[in-house]
Amino acid sequence: YAYSRPVVLRGFTDNTKFQLLCSKSTLLKEFGSRTVKLSTANTYSYRKTLYFFGDNNFTEWQSLFDQYESPPFVLPNTSGAFSFGIAAGTGVPFHWHGPGYSEVIYGRKRWFLFPPDKEPHFHPNRTTLSWVTETYPNLPEEEAPMECTIRPGELLYFPDRWWHATLNLDTSVFISTFLG
Repeated sequence: YAYSRPVVLRGFTDNTKFQLLCSKSTLLKEFGSRTVKLSTANTYSYRKTLYFFGDNNFTEWQSLFDQYESPPFVLPNTSGAFSFGIAAGTGVPFHWHGPGYSEVIYGRKRWFLFPPDKEPHFHPNRTTLSWVTETYPNLPEEEAPMECTIRPGELLYFPDRWWHATLNLDTSVFISTFLG
C-alpha cells in the first residue's frame, strides 16, 4: 500500500496519554497563553480554513508533541513533520501533497480520496461541506471518491499525490505526520 493506495490502520499506536493532554481543559491550562500563528493548509485552501502549521515555534509545544506516539512505519529517506489541528464542522477542500498519516485524537474526520490521475471536480473557494451536499450526490458512480471516516485510535495512511478533502464531523483534535 505504501505507494499505491490509502489504508486505515488500527491498533498500531497508543496515544491515550496524548489524548488526555489534548483535552480542552488541559490545552487551555498548559498552552492557553501561547501565541499561535494560523496558516492555510495548502495552495487549494479557501481563506477560512486555517491550521496550526509550519510558522510556529514548535519548541514551545515540544512537551505536548513529545507525548505523541508516531505511527511505527516509515518510507525510505523520509522523516515526519507534524501538523496539529482543532476544528468542528470544517475541513479542507481537495488538494494533494506528499505521503503521510492522519490520526484523530478526539472526534471523527471524514476523508474523500482520489488517485493522482483522477482529479476531482471541485471549486477551491467552496467548503468541503458544500461539496458533500451539492456536488457529491450528483457524481456518477465511476467518479465517486474512495472514502472513510477515522475515529480515535485509527490512522489513515495516504500515499504521495493522492487528492483528498476532509470534513471534521465533530469537534475534532487531530494530528498528521507528513513524510518528506
